[in-house]
Amino acid sequence: MRIAIFTETFLPKTDGIVNTLCHLFDHLAARAQDSILFAPDGGPLRYANTAVVGLPGIPFPLYPELKLVPPLVDVSRHLHRFKPDLIHVVNPVSLGLLGLRQARRLGIPAIASYHTDVPGFAARWGLGWCYEPLVRYFRWVHNQADLTLCPSHATLRTLASQGYERLRVWSRGVDEQRFHPRHRSLAWRHRLCEGQVDKPLLLYVGRLSPEKRIDWIQAVLQRLPEARLAIVGDGPARPHLHRVFAGLPVHFTGYLHGHDLACAYAAADVFVFPAANETLGNVVLEAMASGLPVVAPKAGGVQDHVDGGVTGLLFAPESINDLVAAVSYLVRDPNMARRMGERGRQVVENRSWKQILDGLLDDYAAVVQRRARLATRPARRLICGAMKR
Repeated sequence: MRIAIFTETFLPKTDGIVNTLCHLFDHLAARAQDSILFAPDGGPLRYANTAVVGLPGIPFPLYPELKLVPPLVDVSRHLHRFKPDLIHVVNPVSLGLLGLRQARRLGIPAIASYHTDVPGFAARWGLGWCYEPLVRYFRWVHNQADLTLCPSHATLRTLASQGYERLRVWSRGVDEQRFHPRHRSLAWRHRLCEGQVDKPLLLYVGRLSPEKRIDWIQAVLQRLPEARLAIVGDGPARPHLHRVFAGLPVHFTGYLHGHDLACAYAAADVFVFPAANETLGNVVLEAMASGLPVVAPKAGGVQDHVDGGVTGLLFAPESINDLVAAVSYLVRDPNMARRMGERGRQVVENRSWKQILDGLLDDYAAVVQRRARLATRPARRLICGAMKR
């Protein structure tokens, strides 16, 4: 199969979408599938066996790290040469529209994957008036596709209630060998606790942006003066967070990757994830694979993976006090925290990227085959009509 992918974001940006795409391209290479990627420029020319076509974009005002590529750029020459069987638009905003239009022009099926709750994020940014227009816009975009893939059952239910059509869950995997409790080390704990290795260590991993509500953890530290917090990641909210946590035992690492990231997870005691608008939360799966109990809101895609009272604790999404209580419970009962972490590890051991991405290839094939069957029906009716005459 020959697959053309259009994405609004790719390397060198670091986020869950880019992480998923990198795993996808590695898998396509392993399965000998041909692929080409259209993405904002500034990244590599190739990833695994996938050629990358960089396109000029402009920074999105609300999120300068995100470049929007106008949907009017001409990629027809690349597609004519590649001859795709299917187009996959990833988190379509602007460039994704181009992918959908090209699919119609070529007469081939298109799949859209929904990754980010942009309307919900806008509301968190104080732009509540944008919520309904954004819902209508993204519904219009996704309903042009033959199939929309959702990262979680919670997201699918939300989109279905908003009038999205032809929905299916495409979850995410986790590298259960890279992220593993065996990477726990005193050296990394010393680094993240800044020498206080006997103190409880809380961990946050992810983008540092307002909608993640990382500043909520300040209340946790004020309630638990014995606890330490490590924040792994970077983003536009970092200067604000330095001010929020000034004078508190907090260590900022910036982005970590590979073995360093795995060691950071394994060194901690509790994973704290305050964001309430997550469609999945890849970092939650990585934390569970690392043997950590997870504290997260009872909202969005994390509910697909965090079983409250079993693999972690779910707090009321808009209650800081409930977050504080949940973290306090685990910090003061380390045996319970450890049992939840062990159970979380067991849950994700059967969620390999290989399994998840083979399922995606099955979805690709099913959409292509369905479109081919539909294309032959008029011809069959014409033949049958001629035979009757």
